[in-house]
Amino acid sequence: MTHRLEITRAAVDRGAETVAPHSLGLTRKTTTVQATAQSLPISVLDLVPTRPGEAAGRAIARSVELARHVEQLGYKRYWVAEHHAIQGLACSATPVLIGHIAAATKTIRVGSGGVMLPNHAPLVVAEQFGTLEAIYPGRIDLGLGRAPGSDFQTMRALRRGLAQDGDDFPALLEELRTYLGPERPAQLVRAIPGQNSNVPITLLGSSDFSAQLAAALGLPFAFAAHFAPDALHAAAKFYRQRFQPSEVLQNPYLLVAVPVIAASTDAAAQRLFTAPQQRFLRLIRGESLELLPPVDSMEPLWSDI
Repeated sequence: MTHRLEITRAAVDRGAETVAPHSLGLTRKTTTVQATAQSLPISVLDLVPTRPGEAAGRAIARSVELARHVEQLGYKRYWVAEHHAIQGLACSATPVLIGHIAAATKTIRVGSGGVMLPNHAPLVVAEQFGTLEAIYPGRIDLGLGRAPGSDFQTMRALRRGLAQDGDDFPALLEELRTYLGPERPAQLVRAIPGQNSNVPITLLGSSDFSAQLAAALGLPFAFAAHFAPDALHAAAKFYRQRFQPSEVLQNPYLLVAVPVIAASTDAAAQRLFTAPQQRFLRLIRGESLELLPPVDSMEPLWSDI
């Protein structure tokens, strides 16, 4: 395994999904992985991390290579995140990456984990994903979040209103669903392509806000336990208990993203773990998030503070 440790793994109830490591060097001898994928569907969440001095095109090529590999292993989905103006992450143009990865694969579902809806006009999102669905029918997912995926200044550059706090997310979601669903009487604006494409929508969240909304609308819910683990059980319980069946879903469908390190020994795994530890340390310090190789010890790099 190399130090491509942008990892998440998700486990859910029936139909559960797991987001697995973004790492190359896996072997095709992983019969345990293939067996697990049959009973517990597993998937990948990719932030397309770059290494120091590396061109974005090389990082994207590695993502394509990984998508092809996990497709052979029986993984169910390959999702790409949306982040803006972050040195070290090449996932800002999420729909473009989805189309590129879908073109390079054959069966795995490809989608967003997720599109940050307040950053975009719902009509544009519907047109983009309606087009993707037209090109790759039955293989496109639309995961939606309400966070900016960026800092305050980048929010302004994205033309988000200064007062936007995500509270308009339900209204934006309803507008988007209008463009992706059957045309309604007296509907003045249509998404072409997009209208009546019924691209599957999953709500993403790290609190009970999206859990509540997903439960009320009867939509799938993906919880970001890779950065909000303490809130996982409460949000999952909230979603399941308040779930209302809909035309989309009769029973709750929960995806849980959690970090996973895989190695042949505990010592090897602990060393690999220093790669994401360095990334979080650099995030806290406001530094570049380029992916650094593992180190023997973190002690020279951090302090208690």
